[in-house]
Amino acid sequence: MSTIVSLHAHPDDEALLVGGWLAQRAARGDRVLLVFATDGDAGLADWHYPRQSLGAIRRAEAAASARALGCAGVIWLGYADSGMANAPTARPARLVEAPVDDVARTVAAILDEEDADILTGYDANGGYGHPDHVRIHAIARRAQQLAARRPQLLEATLDRTWLVRLFKLTRPVAKFLPGVTIPGTDVFTSRAALSAMVDVSQQTDAKLAALAAHKSQTTGGLRTLRLLLAIPRPLARRLLRHEWFHAVA
Repeated sequence: MSTIVSLHAHPDDEALLVGGWLAQRAARGDRVLLVFATDGDAGLADWHYPRQSLGAIRRAEAAASARALGCAGVIWLGYADSGMANAPTARPARLVEAPVDDVARTVAAILDEEDADILTGYDANGGYGHPDHVRIHAIARRAQQLAARRPQLLEATLDRTWLVRLFKLTRPVAKFLPGVTIPGTDVFTSRAALSAMVDVSQQTDAKLAALAAHKSQTTGGLRTLRLLLAIPRPLARRLLRHEWFHAVA
């Protein structure tokens, strides 16, 4: 049995990026712990979710997601959601302003306490470039170095091949979609740089349940979660059947 520490910037990242794989490993008997740097209180949400309560709501959603995936527990590092690069938050203790070594030492202490075999982080682009995701990439790499027993580091990502093609097709109409920003081509990971594509088709129901747990993040505009959950279940299973990683030695 292995112990897996899965490090994330905000609640819902775990379900979107590695939910199937975490559920797969938990079902095999591995101990899986979720670690969130922030509670995502700067996330988008409609009026049903007051801004002053959003952090607490998203913590509860993360707990529900963890149960759906079979995780053993959730740990919060307590940093503030930094917001997007073009819409930063204005508050103390933002994750992007926290020294990488300071946060990494805290994560390394968790790795040591749990005697972790595997740590998950994010790719160098932070997926689609969210500042907190880019920070998690650096923190995970440093925490791996600082841990007393160096865990395997798997950086959660996507094969960007089809995403880049989709972005190219949708960019001309983006101006007609308020609040939607189409990323550039420097997102996630090229196919050549991927280390593993994992078939999680047997865990797509667990992944969809974890996604559905983050109800607040299906509101506030055109959201990835909302779109995924609206897809007919057979098609969703096909779309979500694989998850990708870049392994760091």
